[in-house]
Amino acid sequence: MAYLGKTYKFVKSENFDKILEHFGVPADKIEALQNAKPSQKLEKSGDGYVLTTIDSQTKEVKFKEGVEFDENVTEDIVTKTTFSVAGDVVTQVQKHKDGRTVTIKRIYKGDELVSEITASSWDGVARRYYTAA
Repeated sequence: MAYLGKTYKFVKSENFDKILEHFGVPADKIEALQNAKPSQKLEKSGDGYVLTTIDSQTKEVKFKEGVEFDENVTEDIVTKTTFSVAGDVVTQVQKHKDGRTVTIKRIYKGDELVSEITASSWDGVARRYYTAA
């Protein structure tokens, strides 16, 4: 788990706008999200983890592997979220109130991080690429 504590900076994305469109995100917000260049860091904290995303603001998600919790995705979207950690892959599953599920699989390969985003109601795969700072 050499990736723990490393900061990964955003490089590029594929199909990210498509999954946002699928979920009905307004065009102006899609553009802002497409132009954002967030950094991510995963740290071990006691018997859990802290996933920090740094952009125009800092967001921390604290979790214990396999324990479901309420995640505030946005101001008006709360999901039931569970994380699993298996070697160099960290999987986040968000269950939305409408029954849809979003899965974010973070795959760490040395100084690279690839986030693969899928949804139960969408047949594509969005990818976000990061490199260690």
